[in-house]
Amino acid sequence: MMCKYEMSDLGLLHHFLGMGITQTEGSISIHQKKYAFTLLDKFGLKDCKSASTPLVAIDKLQREDGSEAAYESLYRKIVGSLLYLTATRPDIMFSASLLARFMHSPSKLHYGAAKRVLRYIQGTIDYGIEYVTGKSSFLVGYCDTDWSGSEKDMKTEAEYVSAAEATSQAIWLRFVLEDFGEEQTTATTVFCDKTSAIAMSKNPVFHQRSKHIRRKFHFIRDAIQNGEIDLVYCKGEEQIADIFTKALPNDRFSFYLGCIGTVTLQYVATLREQVEQLAEERTPEGLPRVSKAILSDYSEKIEAIASKLAAPPMRSYDLEDILHETAAAKIEST
Repeated sequence: MMCKYEMSDLGLLHHFLGMGITQTEGSISIHQKKYAFTLLDKFGLKDCKSASTPLVAIDKLQREDGSEAAYESLYRKIVGSLLYLTATRPDIMFSASLLARFMHSPSKLHYGAAKRVLRYIQGTIDYGIEYVTGKSSFLVGYCDTDWSGSEKDMKTEAEYVSAAEATSQAIWLRFVLEDFGEEQTTATTVFCDKTSAIAMSKNPVFHQRSKHIRRKFHFIRDAIQNGEIDLVYCKGEEQIADIFTKALPNDRFSFYLGCIGTVTLQYVATLREQVEQLAEERTPEGLPRVSKAILSDYSEKIEAIASKLAAPPMRSYDLEDILHETAAAKIEST
């Protein structure tokens, strides 16, 4: 990058504004483990029992829930800390944003929900984001909205407006990637689970059901006609954006967690260490015990896990299976 941009080489970056950064030849990992530990200790939950999800799926937080008032200052400190933690923890983005709606006069139910998010962090302390080299920067988007997320004041916009907002972000990201030499040569696919919104975006004809929508949101039609965006239908269970719009049950939450690139750094690191150990093993004759082809296959599987795996609960990837599925294989005479 020094050849293209004016900068000074200060060596590998390890810490930045409370974030830990690990750089290897094949990836860059960003996490906030130290900051998360500090939060748990600060709010007296260092030894608490962990939770499987940030929020309970069936609970709907409201401004007036009939419970007693909570300590407002403490609640604000917790929520503010959670919002900062979202820099490397997209899995708590929705829960932190939801709790932030109740900064004024929070109740004990709101405080209990905030403590549950901290309990979730306790069980996922080593989560982070990993960027792996060798992958094409092909931009894909998902858009969704939660109609029931704001039942009291009905501020939630329509699915069509959500698609327009996603289009705005997608076009901006296309410009950013182009600056980095990763020009998007085809239309960016944005997945939406509402056929009516897709039909409205691809039909430029003015009609009654869309006349109340502000004109600025209709630019999505221009983006589609210009070949910048392609709005495509996806099933509701495949809508990854759900993790950012609503509280989910454990099975769906875990699935979406892997899709957005959140990984358990320690688990991936363990896999890589095991591969390195296998590469050093020798037979009594002094030959490598495992062939380079098999080691390469192992490495590819590990990188796939690094980009998709979410735990706990772990997916059906077992360390022993991955590293020793061909344990009897020895180097071929090549």
